[in-house]
Amino acid sequence: MEKIDSKTKIRRKQVVFVGMSGGVDSSVAALLLKRQGYEVIGVFMRCYNVDGCADRDSEDARRVAEKLGIPFYVWDFEEEYKQRVVKYMIEGYRKGLTPNPDVMCNREIKFGLFLDRALRLGADYAATGHYVVKREARRAKRGGKSVSGFTLQVSRDKNKDQSYFLWTLTQAQLAHCLFPVGEYTKPQVRAIARRAGLPTAAKKDSQGICFLGQVSLTDFLKQYLPPKRGPVLDLAGNRIGEHAGAHFYTVGQRHIGLPNRKALIADRGNIARAYVAEKDIRKNTIVVAEGADNPALYQSTVWLAGLNLIDPEVLKKLRAAQSPLRVFARVRYRQPLTRAKLQASGSKSQTWKLVFDEPQKFVAAGQSAVIYVEDPSAGSGRSRLRMLGGGVIV
Repeated sequence: MEKIDSKTKIRRKQVVFVGMSGGVDSSVAALLLKRQGYEVIGVFMRCYNVDGCADRDSEDARRVAEKLGIPFYVWDFEEEYKQRVVKYMIEGYRKGLTPNPDVMCNREIKFGLFLDRALRLGADYAATGHYVVKREARRAKRGGKSVSGFTLQVSRDKNKDQSYFLWTLTQAQLAHCLFPVGEYTKPQVRAIARRAGLPTAAKKDSQGICFLGQVSLTDFLKQYLPPKRGPVLDLAGNRIGEHAGAHFYTVGQRHIGLPNRKALIADRGNIARAYVAEKDIRKNTIVVAEGADNPALYQSTVWLAGLNLIDPEVLKKLRAAQSPLRVFARVRYRQPLTRAKLQASGSKSQTWKLVFDEPQKFVAAGQSAVIYVEDPSAGSGRSRLRMLGGGVIV
């Protein structure tokens, strides 16, 4: 890919800095971009890590860069990650929320610090191994002329789609972002890596919160949030057990550790599993409901703060409209999309109302609600879902 330098008028390759995590997806992203003619530079972002896997991942990324014959650097964002992602997560749990560190990492680190530094160093683009598709589209008309903009569509591999974690992106950021693997399935990505002889071709995907590795979330939080024993209540308000601190639990959690449930089972037979339905940080109580389909675990309406819509013109129209916008939405990663209506709350609080056609299970304050619409312009005779944006559940 070439670009004409505005000062020298000389054609040059477009430069892209690739965030290489040491996994197969970002490895293939770098490979594909090099094949497309970009000048590719690999960067491993060293962030805070609990179990030491960052050193192994960095070495894996370096080996891939060496195989591809591209420059490779390690950028140290550890302190910034602690302040902007880890602290955010700890404080969220302290307040009784269920924060999403992956969303915050993308906003603050990958498409914040990493993108900004890459552009300052002369990059045309920054790229990652996210499974999502960026499209250029004609947006609103200004002065009779349409304006170019960008949209994000779900990836070809619906099981790996990561658009849920990218709802904070803006038009200014998308203008300099590339997502090379979005049009491929995971098996195709691994096959490309194998054929190219990349050392990460068979590397397993990371699971859970990236910086924790094999350390459990509860064990990590206990280093910062002291245990505080309190009552576990049933829906009728009866005390049925004791917990270690309401801040360690989230709505929908099943492994509550009620010691007296064995006695209940012995007394009543095979009773249903219990799930956290509510928690009150001030009173240090959690309320549980029995059975995965208990109505207490469902909500039809959620309120969103910090709404970001990737196309700002859609947000303007929504603010001015009297009728709600019909959308698809999800309140958890990989949750099936469901139809909903998005509308302004009508107050000055800058919150937005999301009403689902069917009640949704395990809605937790602090998590992200992400919004989609059908995009018939996707081509190939098929409609593909476009991610509009999202907000934080309050």
